[in-house]
Amino acid sequence: MEIIKSELNGILLLKPSIFGDDRGVFFESFNQAVFNALVGSEIDFVQDNQSISKKNVLRGFHFQAPPYAQGKLVRVIKGKVIDMVIDIRKDSPTYGQTYSVELSEENQHLLWIPEGFAHGFYTLEDDTIFLYKCTKPYHKASEGDVLWSDEAFDFYTMFEQPLVSDKDKIAKPFILLNSPF
Repeated sequence: MEIIKSELNGILLLKPSIFGDDRGVFFESFNQAVFNALVGSEIDFVQDNQSISKKNVLRGFHFQAPPYAQGKLVRVIKGKVIDMVIDIRKDSPTYGQTYSVELSEENQHLLWIPEGFAHGFYTLEDDTIFLYKCTKPYHKASEGDVLWSDEAFDFYTMFEQPLVSDKDKIAKPFILLNSPF
């Protein structure tokens, strides 16, 4: 497995070794011991979430506040997305900076997003299946968000008439975020 560290401390792009032949492909999509060694700590995943989305769906930017803050290991099972994160850790030298990467069924890349980042993705194909492994269960009262169309970030220029939930349409602009991290 190849590991690529992003300029945002803690964000890791994982590229599994894929073995293919005339029957198809095989790869190890997750191994707890290998993952813990990569991130340098014991990570326990307690919940898996999966979404199925049409093309041009934008989900995000979401996070959960401590003590329910979630680390997420995300991947695309079917389809293709632009996956995006915003560093919302107030004491981080990269606070307010962003990272984006294409995740797809073709490349089978995984993205590790530790606590302290707002996360979102934009689907590039119909029927995209997106999987999240989460370190804490969903806790509605701890939800937080950042407005997807905030002009402080260049993400909004990538979107082609996004389909956005009512909740995401009214998220706070980054400048008004009182980050719990």
